[in-house]
Amino acid sequence: MPNQKIDDIDRKILRALQVDAKVSLSALADEVGLSASPCARRIRLLERGGTIKGYTAIVDQEQVGLPINAFASIKLERQREEDLDRFEDAVSRWPEVLDCYLMTGQRDYLMRIVAADLAAYERFIKDKLTRLDNIASIETSFALGQVKRSEVLPIQ
Repeated sequence: MPNQKIDDIDRKILRALQVDAKVSLSALADEVGLSASPCARRIRLLERGGTIKGYTAIVDQEQVGLPINAFASIKLERQREEDLDRFEDAVSRWPEVLDCYLMTGQRDYLMRIVAADLAAYERFIKDKLTRLDNIASIETSFALGQVKRSEVLPIQ
């Protein structure tokens, strides 16, 4: 059900679920002006259609021992489709990589990697990233602090 039509009520549901996905169905229905059954049906349609991809807990990195955020810019030697696919397949299996984007400009990929410390990041680079074929260069920047992070899309 890709490209499903999303109306104002669906947008209200999405905004509310982004703020609190554990909200009760009755509270959500009240908030968006529906009864529980139609609200639940809309949520199921949004899930089946892929608009709602899933639900997750947002965990504090520092409290679980992963305070380091490294941003690695990757340049490949070649950008053929099979090279891109091979890189993306490998990266998708690494739990340390939280985000990875195919980019325009001087670099091919930008990744956010979390680690316990600099030694753990170095192990990630040596044991995983540099072992991939087709890596021309890696440039890393480390976050000194987090100013803003959000998973809430500005749905209007």
